[in-house]
Amino acid sequence: MERTTTAAAVAALLAAAALGLAPHQAQAAPAPVAAVAADAPAASPELRFHDIPGSGGITLKGNVFTPAGAVSGRKYPLIVLPSSWGMPQIEYIAQARKLADSGYVVVSYTSRGFWLSGGQIEVAGPPDIADVSAVIDWALANSPADAGHIGLGGVSYGAGISLLASAHDPRIKAVVAMSGWADLIESIYSGRTQHLQAAGVLGAAGYLTGRPGPELQSILGDFLGSRLDREQQMIEWGRKRSAAEQVDRINANGTAIMLGNAWGDTIFPPNQYAKFYERLTGPKRLEFRPGDHATAEGTGLLGLPNDTWTNAHRWFDRYLKGERNGVDTEAPVQVKSRSNDGYEGYADWKSVGSGGTEKLALSDSEHLFANVDSGANGGIVFLSSILDQFVKAPPTASLPLLPRAFAAVWQSERYDTARRVRGTVALHTTVTPTRADGTFVAYLYDVGPLGIGKLVSNAPYTFHGRTPGRAFGVDLELFSTAYDVPAGHRLALVIDTVDPLYIEHNPTGAQLTFSSPRSDPSYVSVPLREQ
Repeated sequence: MERTTTAAAVAALLAAAALGLAPHQAQAAPAPVAAVAADAPAASPELRFHDIPGSGGITLKGNVFTPAGAVSGRKYPLIVLPSSWGMPQIEYIAQARKLADSGYVVVSYTSRGFWLSGGQIEVAGPPDIADVSAVIDWALANSPADAGHIGLGGVSYGAGISLLASAHDPRIKAVVAMSGWADLIESIYSGRTQHLQAAGVLGAAGYLTGRPGPELQSILGDFLGSRLDREQQMIEWGRKRSAAEQVDRINANGTAIMLGNAWGDTIFPPNQYAKFYERLTGPKRLEFRPGDHATAEGTGLLGLPNDTWTNAHRWFDRYLKGERNGVDTEAPVQVKSRSNDGYEGYADWKSVGSGGTEKLALSDSEHLFANVDSGANGGIVFLSSILDQFVKAPPTASLPLLPRAFAAVWQSERYDTARRVRGTVALHTTVTPTRADGTFVAYLYDVGPLGIGKLVSNAPYTFHGRTPGRAFGVDLELFSTAYDVPAGHRLALVIDTVDPLYIEHNPTGAQLTFSSPRSDPSYVSVPLREQ
């Protein structure tokens, strides 16, 4: 409980710093920007702030850009941008203006329950999805928006809402979902383990900038309080808010879906987006880049050059305007390695690791005492992956100094040639616990000549109700990544039982043994890019 309270306090400070907009900024409603005469050399789109009727009788705070010199009686394609978690409607102004410059009507609004919009935070529940349709209805009635050419997009929370809305409103022809989720449970409860810092940041930001509803308050309390008796209810709540559960409806609507995320996203890890992408049957595109949650597209929100937003504009232009700009003829899966600046194109997600897999045998049995942090960990939410993105400095650990009583370590031989890790690393092992419940975290490191390991990927795993002393098999997918291991280095798998990113469930005095039975050998499977 002390760890949870401390983490929540840290999360509140992080959220306050990240979302430190004063409330009066959201209230500010400057006079409408008058449209410049059509023959002026620097015509600007017209911006107006509006109260927009949402579902259930609430009011949503929004703003509307219309193209400069919009011709009376002419219709323009519509793009709706729901705000991110904790952000007001001014979030997208820079990009909305650019879209309006190219001929779109753009409506942004503060999602219900946040800032000055009405209602309570529903976490992309049915009222949020109904809000999207209500905003579209309002835009068609109050702007020169074209009912036959409607797109939806957003970052983070706006991305999640956009994907879900595309399953329910067939008028939506194109979606761009950046740093969002398709599977909420797989995002913050992967490996049956609560992602403590992620949930703490979201919860703290919700209380700082909005009004969590009683259902959210209850779910968040149960989640952080490890209420296993409420686990199934929490899972069902998350499934109702996951586009992955409604992919058949999205496919039936034929919506063109573009997904973008960062390898190191500590709120919504990339695996769940990749799995969702593979199930889509309509026009689709998947982009992964270095960074953390919303950092890949963050500079674009400030109006700076940004390839994520550039491709978002190209996607809308192709599927709302019909422009033949090539975005649909490029390789639909675009990934950027954390180790270099170039993009790699693939025909589909499974082709990302098309160079085959390399199996590292975990032949030695390892015995761990739980509840002590060995020094191997996944870093700090936001901070660690941002450092990796901008200065290529991921979390590190000195493998020779890791205490072997609390950390299991297996290492490959040194590689004569570079290994380009692409896709999802998978662990298969056998665990024998001394208690019925437990948690462990697996880490893959790139280890240099001095024994310093740079984190390649990680993932947690929690079990409950196991028979003490009885072995059981574990298959665990680590978070997907693209990372180049230099020649002369080696790969290492490290397992320990404590990581500040996650809530652990190891009882006092618990021990774990990792073995490799002859009939079922343990290994790490590493997908590689073709040489």
